[in-house]
Amino acid sequence: MEFLKTTIEYLKGVGPQRAETLNKEVRIFTFNDLLHYFPFRYVDRSIVHDIVDVPAIDTDVQLKGKITSVKEYGAARKKRLVAVLKDETFSIELIWFKGIKWVKPTLVVGKSYLVFGKANQFGSKWNIAHPDIDLVDAVKLIPGMLQPIYHSGEKLTSKGLNTRGFERIVSNLLTVSKGKISESLTPQLISEFKLTDRDTAFQDIHRPINSSALKNALFRLKFEELFFLQLAINKQKINTQRKSKGYVFSKVGVFFNQFYKTHLPFELTGAQKRVVKEIRKDLGSGLHMNRLLQGDVGSGKTLVAVLNILIAIDNDFQSCLMAPTEILATQHFHTVKELLNGMDINVKLLTGSSKKKERSVIHDELINGSISLLIGTHAVLEDVVKFKNLGLAIIDEQHRFGVAQRSKLWKKNTFPPHILVMTATPIPRTLAMTFYGDLDVSLIDEMPPGRKEIKTIHRFDTNRLKVFQFIEDEIKKGRQVYIVYPLIEESKTLDYKDLMDGYDSISRRFPLPEYRVSIVHGKMKSADKELEMQKFAKGETQIMVATTVIEVGVNVPNASVMIVESAEKFGLSQLHQLRGRVGRGAEQSFCVLMTSYKLSVDARARMETMVRTNDGFEIAEVDLRMRGPGDIMGTQQSGIIDLKLADLAKDNQLIILARDAAQKILKNDPDLTSTENLIIRKELIRQMKLKPNWSRIS
Repeated sequence: MEFLKTTIEYLKGVGPQRAETLNKEVRIFTFNDLLHYFPFRYVDRSIVHDIVDVPAIDTDVQLKGKITSVKEYGAARKKRLVAVLKDETFSIELIWFKGIKWVKPTLVVGKSYLVFGKANQFGSKWNIAHPDIDLVDAVKLIPGMLQPIYHSGEKLTSKGLNTRGFERIVSNLLTVSKGKISESLTPQLISEFKLTDRDTAFQDIHRPINSSALKNALFRLKFEELFFLQLAINKQKINTQRKSKGYVFSKVGVFFNQFYKTHLPFELTGAQKRVVKEIRKDLGSGLHMNRLLQGDVGSGKTLVAVLNILIAIDNDFQSCLMAPTEILATQHFHTVKELLNGMDINVKLLTGSSKKKERSVIHDELINGSISLLIGTHAVLEDVVKFKNLGLAIIDEQHRFGVAQRSKLWKKNTFPPHILVMTATPIPRTLAMTFYGDLDVSLIDEMPPGRKEIKTIHRFDTNRLKVFQFIEDEIKKGRQVYIVYPLIEESKTLDYKDLMDGYDSISRRFPLPEYRVSIVHGKMKSADKELEMQKFAKGETQIMVATTVIEVGVNVPNASVMIVESAEKFGLSQLHQLRGRVGRGAEQSFCVLMTSYKLSVDARARMETMVRTNDGFEIAEVDLRMRGPGDIMGTQQSGIIDLKLADLAKDNQLIILARDAAQKILKNDPDLTSTENLIIRKELIRQMKLKPNWSRIS
């Protein structure tokens, strides 16, 4: 491994100047960094086409011919370099708009070249912009051999580090590193999963002799990457459990039993009962609970949370329930107060809007222990908020809270409180295993009885009059309607205009005194928003025109229609969350997705998915394939998982294999101290030093 720590400037073909560019542009400092700078695609360069066949080929094409002319056209920024390549069948233009001063000296009229790139038609002519180009004599064409393509950029290209430049320096590295790349996995793992050895894998990923060698190299290196990630996450879980003793909630007492017998709004579903048992087991184990509770919108997570809060109260501990927005915190407060009505339990709400006098009372009552449950927003995390004995912290929609914010809850006590994280955003299994690998996962995969599936319909803007008629019919049945407009950060003014234009046309179509319309958007004061929400919740207004502030929050059983305007601007999980705002009562509910006719392929796929299924987990899987893991998990999580080869959206089988292998090893040897596992321990320590974030997951 010492060899791989060598500074990159000492590699043949690099030197100080190129090394500086590699440091700045792509963070390559050592031989090891370059070894891990993987090609992003490969092309079969053994096939050469005739120029006359170019119009029939819609992929990258390789041509062989002589350069017959080289000319520059235009001036300054509009300058372009045009060379004509001719073979026995026809000719084609090669065009460069950038890097002209480096390309021009390499083009010699009369010499034969191999040219590779995507051909485009301009008028009646065909051309290839910025092709890869080599002298025929410099390239050895071997049937089936794949050429790696590396990411580059203008500054790298100016130093001769285009994809071919990278290919050359990587080739130099592979020549001197052969036999010097030490193994990181045990012989048992290599044998069990039929893995290529590490040295061969690096040779074959950069210089594959055929597609089979490349496939084996990719499998080996992806497995290694995911294995060490899962090992780090699961090792962290073991360390946390060892270090963090948990409060023991030994009894289920008066409050829990009273609530269960007399206050339950409906019989618990089988899934809710299972989850309550899982959490009860954690709370009584003496170990610190760190659990993720997943359940679709309306699946009854809040009820499960309340049952566990009652267990904490029965054991003389306080609880807190944190939500990401004031609207949602207030919603939770009203829901919980209603559920606990008639029970002698002091529940308080703390948000950014809480008055100074209210805060003072809350602070005193938390310290003397008379508040059993505090519900609030980020305000709960302020240093001034101190508990007498916080035993359980519940975090709703946790992906909206940063890592540092959540860790503040741990410091509210000598012992950290038990943590229950809740989310209504269904997370695909592979993401949950990776981003929340150090949490135990509970799943509510059953809806309460009596809920009818929401019917989802996609309509184009031209059908607006029919949609308005449908709204009128539903209001005449005594129902209420949400009409939601998108809010996109970059164009708040435009969105505000769309919202107000929409509000005006809806007010004209549904005039006073027969109809009353509420409006809620981000520019309003909190008190005004709250007033409009309450009017709608009480049934004083029949239509709520809003931006996505209602994505989480309002629970209005009588609202049975959700109209989403410009639905193509929303992501799948957001559309699914919005749809979950209706369907809360016994009546049939509807979600109408309004779009223009001009839809991208992705937008059309999102609409089709929403119409086809109500299953949050199926939607999450489609979302993962379309958007990738980073967007789904939110910006706070970015940088924690830095995968170079594996893809959390596509390599789900491999993630499960790697996770199972890591857990099996840690079960038998949690500290990786046995002789056979020392090789793994050494590599894990090396990687942990490079990725400090790993130790802070969740």
